[in-house]
Amino acid sequence: MSGAHGGYYLPAPTKWPVIISSGLFVLALGAILTFNEVSGGGWLLLAGAAIIIGVIFGWFGEVIRESEKGLFNDQVDLSFRLGMSWFIFTEVMFFAAFFGALFYVRNFSVDWLAQTEPLWPGFEGGWPTAGPLGPEMIPADTPAEGSAQFSPMGAWGIPAINTMILLTSGVTITFAHWALKKGKRSALVVWQLLTICLGLLFLSLQAFEYVHAYTELGLTLKAGVYGATFFMLTGFHGLHVTLGTIMLISILGRILAGHFTAERHFAFEAVAWYWHFVDVVWLFLFVFVYWL
Repeated sequence: MSGAHGGYYLPAPTKWPVIISSGLFVLALGAILTFNEVSGGGWLLLAGAAIIIGVIFGWFGEVIRESEKGLFNDQVDLSFRLGMSWFIFTEVMFFAAFFGALFYVRNFSVDWLAQTEPLWPGFEGGWPTAGPLGPEMIPADTPAEGSAQFSPMGAWGIPAINTMILLTSGVTITFAHWALKKGKRSALVVWQLLTICLGLLFLSLQAFEYVHAYTELGLTLKAGVYGATFFMLTGFHGLHVTLGTIMLISILGRILAGHFTAERHFAFEAVAWYWHFVDVVWLFLFVFVYWL
């Protein structure tokens, strides 16, 4: 049975780790078969994803029920906080790797290529560049030979609007946290709902931006090193915003169910931490990917 032993919480034995490991195996196997165009790979991929989603609902639900029963002590609360802190740290390192790649390409690789034998006549090593694809993929604002095939994404349009949206969402989630600590449940619901709406609006505008890039700017994943870094950084950030929005919706459901108190509400705080992290990453994206 779960309970305290020597000051430490001992959860009951659970089936979830074995099930999610099986789901990850099926997911990976399905992905490999799909990439190699083997029949049935897509179904395995979907089955693995379904297993993982089911485990998420079941495992998180079990933890929530334990929390609502008051089974968690201060030691468990501390372990949750440390776990979330280390998780966000790994996310920081994840994005640091991509920003490091962008910095290396822009400040070293392109200059080195320009100082050696040019990739094509007129190559000057400026940014943005398509990289080694040749003059047929030179950016529209680059004075080089060949037909321009893509234009870089400007900063002062949808990206600037999305920056204001995410900054505003950081304020609304903070107000929601303040309302929770003050016991103002109605205000808590309103601010939480506003944060969710802002997250969905951000994702909608980013989807529109991607359509615009592909259909009007010619900016795709195949547009050399600029296209690759642009979509990898903004795409992974968009994935994190999607996950964060799902978390916010889950927390709203728990709020409506009467969960959390002014003193104990770590699940809410964890999602708020994650959302603020997403906000900060976007500020770096806006400056180094869109603006500079």
